[in-house]
This record gives sequence, structure tokens and C-alpha cells, in this order.
Amino acid sequence: MRPITANHAVFFDVDDTLYDHLQPFREALEETLDTGQDFPYEPAYHRMRYYSDYLSAEAGGTPTHGQVLASMRTERFIRSLGEFDLALTAEQAEAVQAAYLNRQFDIRPFPGAFDLIGKLQELGVVVGVITNGPPDHQWRKIRALGVDRLIPAELVFISGAVDLTKPDVRLFELIAGKLGKTAEQCCYIGDSWRNDVVGAAGAGWRAIWFNHRGVRPEEDSHLPHTPVTNYGELARLLLDESK
Repeated sequence: MRPITANHAVFFDVDDTLYDHLQPFREALEETLDTGQDFPYEPAYHRMRYYSDYLSAEAGGTPTHGQVLASMRTERFIRSLGEFDLALTAEQAEAVQAAYLNRQFDIRPFPGAFDLIGKLQELGVVVGVITNGPPDHQWRKIRALGVDRLIPAELVFISGAVDLTKPDVRLFELIAGKLGKTAEQCCYIGDSWRNDVVGAAGAGWRAIWFNHRGVRPEEDSHLPHTPVTNYGELARLLLDESK
């Protein structure tokens, strides 16, 4: 990977990239379904994220309100947990979703995440956020994490606010254009192969796959990208090479 310098822009995903998204998922299942210690939370979480992305794409992009959003949120739990012998009724899925939402604002950043953002900013790098979801919901998470104290609002791009949803390359092209950057000057870091790697690489950005869960690419595994598993690796990749 070529060095990151002051003329570059580095953007981060939010969910499961800046913080551990598995935590609220696990707590919601324990509360509503009494799943216990031995339930395979991480594989189930991965399938929930898969169906979330899949159903979002079916809807033409992440819905931001109304019945389409509500149906997508419950259907992802019905489909994903059904693969782990939990046959949920619609009412149970709604209860899991409600508990899941309630816990998404009691969150903490991954160790090293904010330190890396600060060091990139000290180098003169433009640092921002690109995330899918309804604006109010994503802003609540951004504020709960304290990201808003590090990154100005004009560098926070939420799909529901700009009417473009990852992995649509037009979203990345729009952001690069607003910043006056070429695609080669832009870097994106995210955990989702489908949304983050496919979207960023498709737009010609440098794609860093924050694959801390050790999953396999869903498709198009040939796409140019750099995998990392934690913020130590990511800092060495971005900062050591920028010296």
C-alpha cells in the first residue's frame, strides 16, 4: 500500500468497525430469547449482518423509515436465527429488534480507534465517516461513541441523508468530488465485504477490510484490498508507511 500523506482522505465505517457491534446483538438475544452462554453468537451475528445487507439491497438501498425499514429489521433476525435452530415468530423478532436497538447506544470504540484518528489528523489527513442507515439513528451512535468530538459533521456521510447507499460507487464518487480528491487519494476502512470493500474498490478507492471476525469474502474475492484484523495492524499500515 502506498504511503498515506497529508493530501489523502481516510474514511471509516461505523458499525463493527469503530466499535464492537456484536455486543448489543448478544445482549439482545440473551434478554429476549434466553440463549445462554453456549449459543454461537458470532456466526449468528455474521449471518444477521449478511441478511441486513441482502434485504437492504433488495429494497434498493437502506430504507430510512416506515414499514419497509421495520420489516427489514425483523426479517433479518427471522432468517439469520432460523439458520441456528431458532424459529422466531414475527412478534419475537420484533422484541429482539427492540432490545437490539436499545443497546446500540451503550457502546465504546475499539481500543486504538480514536488514537489512530487523532494521529492521522495530526498528519494533515482528512478523516471522516461513511455509514449506511437512517440519519437520526446513526447520529445517535456517532454521538454515543464520541466520534462527533473528533470528526466534524461535514465529514460524516450517512446513506439516509444523501440518498445513496453503500456499496453504490456513486456515494464514494460524490464524497471524493466534494473533497476535491481523486479516487487514488481516498481510503476506506470497513468490516463488510459487500458494502465496504466492494463499494470502495469499485470506486477506485483504496479498500482496507477490517476483517476482525476472520470471515471469507462473499464474492468478487479478487477485488484489490488490504486486510487487517485490529487497530494495531491498521495503525502500522497507515502510520508507519506514512513516515
